Amino acid sequence: MAKLVSKTYGEALFEVAMEEQKADIFLKEAQDILTTLEQNPELDKLMKHPKISKLEKEQVMDNVFKNQVSDEMLGFVKLVVKKERYNELPKIFRYLVDRIKEEKKIGIAYVTTAVELSDAKKQSVEARLLQTTQYKTMEMHYDVDESLIGGMVIRIKDRVVDSSVRTKLEEMKKQLLQIQLG
Repeated sequence: MAKLVSKTYGEALFEVAMEEQKADIFLKEAQDILTTLEQNPELDKLMKHPKISKLEKEQVMDNVFKNQVSDEMLGFVKLVVKKERYNELPKIFRYLVDRIKEEKKIGIAYVTTAVELSDAKKQSVEARLLQTTQYKTMEMHYDVDESLIGGMVIRIKDRVVDSSVRTKLEEMKKQLLQIQLG
């Protein structure tokens, strides 16, 4: 149900962004709102408090975001609060951000390696991903996990390419365990 809510609201906001040609503006504003919500746990606590009325919560959102975001975005945030869907706000904005990036052909890749990659290697990985995907640009996120031993794991959306030594060793182990000694 929660996924349906975030998708429904996020898709509606995406359609408004596209109709009004404000995708870039909405993208930045959604990211800014997400950052504000993540960095202010007290605001989150206040917005989830059951004894604070919807009207007061709308006023809080108005005070926090009035000069930070467009009137459309502020109106949307207040509508979500009014409909008692505040808990879904981060998911709605993450959906919107992902949807706009997908529309603009911006891929988001998470690359995990056993050792830190040099800048040249990072550029090489990014170039290869651009060649093998439909994306025009890539937003790259690098992480180091020494337990991989070697190789890398690349995740783009729900696709994972795992060429790590750890995984290859685990696969070999499974194959060896399946061999019947006669």
